[in-house]
Parts: sequence; structure tokens; C-alpha cells
Amino acid sequence: MKKILVLHTGGTIAMKEDALTGGVSPDVANPLMDATINVPEDVELIVEDIFNLPSPHITPTHMLKIKERIQAAKLAGIDSVVITHGTDTLEETAFFLDTTIGNHLPIVITGAMRSSNELGSDGLYNFESAIRVAACPEAIHQGVLVVMNDEIHSARYVTKTHTTNVATFRTPTLGPIGLVSKNRILFMQRLVETPHWDVSKVDGLIPIVKAYAGMHGELFEGLVQTDIDGLVIEALGAGNLPPETLPPLQKMLAKQIPVVLVSRCFNGIAEPVYDYQGGGSELQKMGVIFCNSINSQKARIKLLIAKNSQLTSEEFHYFMEH
Repeated sequence: MKKILVLHTGGTIAMKEDALTGGVSPDVANPLMDATINVPEDVELIVEDIFNLPSPHITPTHMLKIKERIQAAKLAGIDSVVITHGTDTLEETAFFLDTTIGNHLPIVITGAMRSSNELGSDGLYNFESAIRVAACPEAIHQGVLVVMNDEIHSARYVTKTHTTNVATFRTPTLGPIGLVSKNRILFMQRLVETPHWDVSKVDGLIPIVKAYAGMHGELFEGLVQTDIDGLVIEALGAGNLPPETLPPLQKMLAKQIPVVLVSRCFNGIAEPVYDYQGGGSELQKMGVIFCNSINSQKARIKLLIAKNSQLTSEEFHYFMEH
């Protein structure tokens, strides 16, 4: 029998809608615990209610606890893991696990956009699909996967794109790496290997700032005076900033505070192309790190992992840039 550990963490998939107010909130008991689903004959489920939290309540400390539980389960002989999670921060938990655990065993995360008693609730179907993916041999060495709405996405690139639509999770530029059909699990892409670093703590204050037209340096000037451990900037276009932001950023870099840059664009990557004041080429020469292919919330998780790892300067830059 293949043993699959199921970790319920809460979220809409474990909530109910109030018939009178229409408000959605956590139920006293997780409705998934008693749900009836079709499980492959050769699969044994070991189910745990590790948290029951709305996903905005999830912190890196919770992510670390999930990681440690999975690592202990691996040592105990678990073959795969399925995690149910709220969708608001699902991509961050998925990315954290993908970056710290890597390919040691199949890990599949799923959730729902409609609570358990809403018309057209998608939770049970997504849960069943996640178990099917976790049980299939093709899921091995695919990294952490996000399975929702009949699609399989890599945790590395997937993001939530719609506030309410059941087809909210999308992978910009690349698309899903696989599909869930009635009878088969189909993988159609395999991602290139990226560095992984395990951590035992997640200390650090790392804010995200989004650039905009006419942006001045006051916000960055204020951040220089605080005890931040790093900064992630959603820059314009391919990776550019208004020139007024440069002086305080130079002060920040002089204080050895890492500044990581991604693009605020939905598709494409950040790269040092433009050679003018505030252009990406100048920012790279200043020491700003270009973290291409991932969004700002994942870049923040990656920087948090890097800051809590014993990395040399060379390892730090390679990790952040790949």
C-alpha cells in the first residue's frame, strides 16, 4: 500500500457559508475529515488536522512546521503528502516547501474557491484530484505541485490570478505542467533543477514595495532607518525604477541590506536591459539582485530562506538569481 499523509491546514476548503449573512468562516469541525472521496485501491490515507486557519493567518512559522512534519513523515516511510490550504497564501507555502524540501517525495497542495456548503463547491473534487496526483508515479521528482481545477502547476511559478473564480491558479508564461483527466494523470512539462536550501528558522523582516510612475524616495528613505533584513521591489517593466528612488537604495545597499528586484508585470522576467538612470543595468551595477521568473511574494520567501541559511556571498547570489 502507498501511504499518503494528508495535512489539513484550513482555508475556504474547510469553511462553511452562513445561510443568513452569506459570510464564509471556519467551521467548528473540518468538513473534510468526514468527507467521502474515491481513493485509489492501493492508497492508505493518514489524515491530520495540523491547523485550521484562514490562509491570511498563515506565517512562515506555520510553513516551517509543515516542512518539519513532512520531513518526519518521510523518515517514517510516508510515500507522498497532500496538503489542503487556503488559496490566498497557498502559493507562498507551496514555494517555501518546494525551495526547502525539493524533490524528496511528491508533495501536492490544493484548496477551494467555494466553501463546503456552497453551490458548485470545488473542494472535494480538488482534494480527490490532489490524492490521485500524489499517488501516481509520474509525480516523483516533479517538485511541489499545486493541483486545482483539473490542472497541475509547479509551485515555483504558479500564482493566484482571480479573487473568486475556480480557475484562479495560473502559471504566467509557461502554463500548467500537467492535467488531471477522468482516467489519467498527464504530465507534459518537466522543470529545470533549481537550488534548494533547508532551514530550521524563518527569522527576518522583509517588506515588499511596488514601484509606480512618479515614485519618490521617501518610502525607501524611511525603510533605511528601520531594522529590515532585506527588501523586495516590484519594479517597472523589465526591471527599472524612477531615478528619485536611487539615493536611498544606495544607502540601503551600503548598509549590506539585500535588495531584490522582480517585475510587476504578470508575464516575462526581470533582467538588466536598460542603461539609463534608474534602468536595470544601473541597478545591477549598484548591487541590486535580479530575481527573475518569480513574483514578489515568492522572492520574499526565497530571500527569507537565504537569510536563514549559512550561505557564502557567492552561494547567496546564485541562490537568489536561479
